[in-house]
Amino acid sequence: MSRTIIIVGGVAGGASAAARLRRLDEEARIILFERGEYISFANCGLPYYIGGAIQNREDLLLQSPQGFRARFNVDVRVRQEVVSIDRQSRRVEVVDHADGKRYWQAYDKLILSPGAEPIRPPLEGIDSSRIFTLRNVPDMDRIDAFIRENRPQRAVVVGAGYIGLEMAENLRDRGLLVALVEMADQVMPVLDKEMAWYVQRHLENKDVAVWLDDAVAGFEDVSSGLHIHLKSGMQLSCNMAILAIGVRPEVDLARQAGLEIGPRGGIAVNDRLETGDPDIYAIGDAIEVNDLVFGGSALIPLAGPANKQGRMVADILCGRQRRYRGSQGTGILKVFDLAVAMTGASEKQLRNKGMEYEKLYIHPAHHVGYYPGATTMHMKALFDKKGRILGAQIVGHEGVDRRIDLLAVAIRMQMTVYDLQELELAYAPPFGSGKDAVNMAGFVGVNLLDGTTPFRHFDALEPDDFILDVRTRREYERGHVPGALHIPVDELRNRLHELPRDKVICAYCSVGIRSHTACRILNQSGFQARNLGGGYLTYCSFMHHEYDRAESCEQLKKEFCTGL
Repeated sequence: MSRTIIIVGGVAGGASAAARLRRLDEEARIILFERGEYISFANCGLPYYIGGAIQNREDLLLQSPQGFRARFNVDVRVRQEVVSIDRQSRRVEVVDHADGKRYWQAYDKLILSPGAEPIRPPLEGIDSSRIFTLRNVPDMDRIDAFIRENRPQRAVVVGAGYIGLEMAENLRDRGLLVALVEMADQVMPVLDKEMAWYVQRHLENKDVAVWLDDAVAGFEDVSSGLHIHLKSGMQLSCNMAILAIGVRPEVDLARQAGLEIGPRGGIAVNDRLETGDPDIYAIGDAIEVNDLVFGGSALIPLAGPANKQGRMVADILCGRQRRYRGSQGTGILKVFDLAVAMTGASEKQLRNKGMEYEKLYIHPAHHVGYYPGATTMHMKALFDKKGRILGAQIVGHEGVDRRIDLLAVAIRMQMTVYDLQELELAYAPPFGSGKDAVNMAGFVGVNLLDGTTPFRHFDALEPDDFILDVRTRREYERGHVPGALHIPVDELRNRLHELPRDKVICAYCSVGIRSHTACRILNQSGFQARNLGGGYLTYCSFMHHEYDRAESCEQLKKEFCTGL
């Protein structure tokens, strides 16, 4: 007698589980319940339809219910919502939204893939028809229809995470003026602040007005549009707003069934993706997973882990020995023509957990400088005292995806900076360099750990440190660290007498390469020298210098503050 497997929720986790189950078991009865109309759609592509990069709406619908039934022989029931679970009788209660009828459906095994829902705080005016969230195809259609029918000129995006930044870009591409409001003191809060600075600067250069360290206090519909009141007392005027302040796991069904909810608010599962009930499994954005770097539970609502969990739970149900080791939060984001990527731990997470760590900053070109089109990548890597890679962040225009993927593999395989310097990576002038950026991270990390070049970071300077600028005169005159003595590296050997021997000399150049040479000269000449990691470019990110900032940004802010 064939078994019945019920899956609650489609998209990344549920649809992947259903397809894999059928490939492994032709006899099982598989029922997929989806309360909406779409069981498999490209939710990561939704902002790009709104912006116009994806023009055909049907391209986002990966599988129709009819196509899924035909290919995988899955009983797909859309607009039918599972509202309760009777664990003792192993059955679920279903509401058919087409006619409002309720019925019970028995199961042998149950997979919960309910996903996560956008956070909508209980603010005054939050139910305005001009305020939108973006999580699914109907959300996308509502935003697109509002823009087409009302031709708004100004939009405010609340929240500067993944969705917020993607929506800021795509609304700009759609022709709207855009303001971004973030309650943290930086955009992209998953990054460390100095790395987020590159992103903020780029947003402002693309004429996105950015308000940081401020939060929305309430919304107000007015005859001409929408007023957004900030806690600082500022009032922004716009025609529409996008709420992108995060998501929370949808756990009501699991909680009502008496399943354990973890400390972070997600469904608790073991490494076989089992809940406390041996007949019920859970996957996707609704579950807590093992944090691959720190251990313990984490919420990581990303499509990649959800797809893998869907495939894995199908393997487990078909008798295969699989274990879900955990997630590390690898992600990448397009912000206009900038790529922003991260994997593993951030420095602020390591600091909050009291872990010892080292860090490095490098700013390599994505391919050799002599080949046309080379662009700079800003890289930060975090590692423990033995060199094991704990996390990385990269911001740049080209080549970011390849490097973050290499570092993500390094974290999962518990590799060290010593391993990075040995990696043999593909090289040709249009693609990289003989010393790839990932190799360079290894070289710098090893230099730090073995004492070849001791480091100091700009956020850890001591009051008595002596600052030495070893760049060219022209570079120095364009901007320098206050109080720094200027001696170009090529003149250093002949000017050692100008430097103190009773102080720590912290040398910097533009990105840390020439200052590495300077430190080697100094330390072998009897001085106490430290390389200021990442050079003047990293100093600017720590100090939040506003060079290259678009002059139009402040004028744009004024437009949002003057009313409609």
